[in-house]
Amino acid sequence: MNKIITLLLILGLGIGAVQTATAGNPDRQGEAGAAQLLLNPWAQSAGLHSMNTSFVTGVEAMRVNVAGLSRITKTQVSLGYARYLEGTDINLNGLGVSQKVGKSGAIGISLMAMDFGDIRVTTTDQPGGTGATFSPTFFNIGFGYAHTFENKISVGILFRGVSESIADVNAFGFAIDAGVQYVTGENDNFKFGISLRNIGSRMEYGGEGLTTQGPAPDGDDYELTFNQRASDFELPSMLNIGLSYDFLISGGVHRITPLANFTSNSFSQDQIGAGIEYSLKDLFMLRAAYRYEFGTGDADTFDDPIYTGLSAGATIAVPLGKDEEGRKASRFAIDYSYRDTRVWNGTHNLGIRIGI
Repeated sequence: MNKIITLLLILGLGIGAVQTATAGNPDRQGEAGAAQLLLNPWAQSAGLHSMNTSFVTGVEAMRVNVAGLSRITKTQVSLGYARYLEGTDINLNGLGVSQKVGKSGAIGISLMAMDFGDIRVTTTDQPGGTGATFSPTFFNIGFGYAHTFENKISVGILFRGVSESIADVNAFGFAIDAGVQYVTGENDNFKFGISLRNIGSRMEYGGEGLTTQGPAPDGDDYELTFNQRASDFELPSMLNIGLSYDFLISGGVHRITPLANFTSNSFSQDQIGAGIEYSLKDLFMLRAAYRYEFGTGDADTFDDPIYTGLSAGATIAVPLGKDEEGRKASRFAIDYSYRDTRVWNGTHNLGIRIGI
């Protein structure tokens, strides 16, 4: 029965994946909103340009492929911080918790908020600033569930709320993520993953900030307050397909994992990339990746992606305890990553993970 349910879930996700993949159109580039959904506050996956679709696990899976949420030991708590596009004074903050449910399931919650700092208030009469400041509030919160069938196939789904606002204007929307991970091989070496992200409602800004004063339509000498309607917009949906293979050396002391990933974006050019991760007993890890966006380097470079392609990162983990089978199950880990950018001075990510 479980196999039948799994096959149905994979079939449904595959049909959605095909529809999403064929829906992409570079001519629609820039038409989507809520770009915060494309940002990653987690350092471990950011070091691979978020292309570890096939083997991401725990809290970070809720940002890449929610199916990996269930591949944890018991409990995981993660904190993430990113200096987004160094020089812009924009920061990303992430908090996530995942908890095993039963033998094969897991639930999780993740929150990401953007910090824009203090922005000067300007008007047409005072373009240099009025002396006041404001700070937009952008955040999204997700609730996910994943289940692993016979340690081979994991499926997951996540519901996310998206909010963007200033003092007198706001917008809110809902999004759904879904994903599948498949593991096979003598030592579970080969991994394959598919994820659909940001499939959801249209968003529209509203509030008192969109009102304006104008003359009465009947021509009398008085003004009325009119409410301006903002155009609605779609979320930046995408499809990720990734695979990887673990080369285990010296009985698993060393692990070398090459990976490849394809991303189909509904509102921008598609992307393809590859990377590699080295692990020493899962206590020290190095990773690097390169991602290419189709259409990059054309005559018009204005639409070229911010990220030029290179990313790298490292992890240091400290064992905190062992499980009933003597394995080092509990860990405290520090992650760091850097992604190069076409303009500004790159993006730095720093993260802390505690796994029990």
